Amino acid sequence: MKKYILRRILKSIVSIFAVVSIIIVMIYTMVPSEKVFDNDAGAKKMKGDQLTTYKLRKLEELGYLDFASRLEMCTATFGDDAKACQDGDEAMNAQAVEAFAAKGYEIKELKSGEQYAVHNYRWYELLWRFYSKLVVVDSKNAIQDPDNPDLEHKYYWGKNPYNGTPALLCSGCTYKYQMYFNGTFPFIHQNKFKLNFGTSFPTNQGVATTQVINDGQGSNKKISQTFETGLEEESALIQTSCQYKYLTDHLDEKRFTDHYATCRSFHESPSMVETSYILGLIALVIAYVMAIPLGISMAQHKDKAIDKIGIAYINLLIAVPSLAFIFFMRSIGTLFNLPDKFPQLGFKDIRSYIMPVLILALLQTPSLMMWLRRYMIDQSNADYVKFARAKGLSQREIFRKHILRNAIIPIVNGIPGSIILCISGALITESAFAVPGMGKMLPDAIKQTNNNMVITLVFIFTALSILSVLIGDLLMTVVDPRISLTEKGGE
Repeated sequence: MKKYILRRILKSIVSIFAVVSIIIVMIYTMVPSEKVFDNDAGAKKMKGDQLTTYKLRKLEELGYLDFASRLEMCTATFGDDAKACQDGDEAMNAQAVEAFAAKGYEIKELKSGEQYAVHNYRWYELLWRFYSKLVVVDSKNAIQDPDNPDLEHKYYWGKNPYNGTPALLCSGCTYKYQMYFNGTFPFIHQNKFKLNFGTSFPTNQGVATTQVINDGQGSNKKISQTFETGLEEESALIQTSCQYKYLTDHLDEKRFTDHYATCRSFHESPSMVETSYILGLIALVIAYVMAIPLGISMAQHKDKAIDKIGIAYINLLIAVPSLAFIFFMRSIGTLFNLPDKFPQLGFKDIRSYIMPVLILALLQTPSLMMWLRRYMIDQSNADYVKFARAKGLSQREIFRKHILRNAIIPIVNGIPGSIILCISGALITESAFAVPGMGKMLPDAIKQTNNNMVITLVFIFTALSILSVLIGDLLMTVVDPRISLTEKGGE
């Protein structure tokens, strides 16, 4: 089994990277790079050479190309002796241009006549640049600050300032808190390893895509907290997120005993991923609580009134388009004074959650009921059921101890996927109720040509999907030990 799991994990990793690689190549080679600036307010305020230079710098930052201005060509070609070239020496400028042209760069001119060099990355260069920077490892030697010669480079144990639990701290790392625990998802937090998907653009410019997804929403939330210096005050700073700051100010010195003073902030509302997960998980629980008893009852009373009503319900929800059902239910909700848009009452009012959760739950029940009924009826005709009846077991005992146990296996296989993929959100429902969750992030990122965000979300959704399939297969072996996933058992 261990070898099987290892093989599945390796295959999963290969699958994730294959999908992400295809997306990267498609985005950077098939989508015109000019579309990146369609929603960029900054670009719309510029013109001429300023606009051209701005676009080239931004495309370089986003990983489309390598851009070198005349001054940069001079510096790269002549090093410490570049001053004459930078001052306009024609012969040296020509030599710098030739050097870059020899490297395969395309030489172009601004309207002012100044030359610059551009190299558009080929597909294999795009992939290499992406994967070579994907994993960032924080180390105790990450910070080298000549203005702080007494900075120690070491790991040590401390405490989470909010709950007193043990925390692994570092001096000399980019992040002070390397690992800590708290009561928010995913409960165990670390800053040692980071996935670098780049920054968001044009929305949330300059902010890492992972931070956009994970940071809270709304206004800053101040809480009472004690800082390292003993200062007690209402502050929104998250001490466990603090990074090294080279130049500290007076306020930093009042709070911190070191240079770890660049911190993220608490927010009034949950992050987008947390919002989707809360809605999705509650809806999933309701769906299973409703669907499993109804599916069992339908199978036990096949062709009777409850079965016919259940089939009619299943057919109705499958036949009606999801969008029409959502808007119909939203209209019913307004009759009971429930908001038709999530922001009307916000995160703190339970009424905001009722209709989105109920709709998500109802949309999941038909398939669960249908498949559970089908599996149980199929098992009812098996030989072991006939043998159980011959032994004198009651119909209730047969259903509960034998049929249900076998019929539930395929349902169990899908549970991990349903739980894990709650993170991805529900596109139509969240859009209809304007829920600030993960559901609409991917379509919005595609529409805004936010390439780094698209790649980040594809990576997350692909990894979660593949992980859920693996966990589902393993869970089946726990429910029914007769199932073997190894080759010996008939993989």
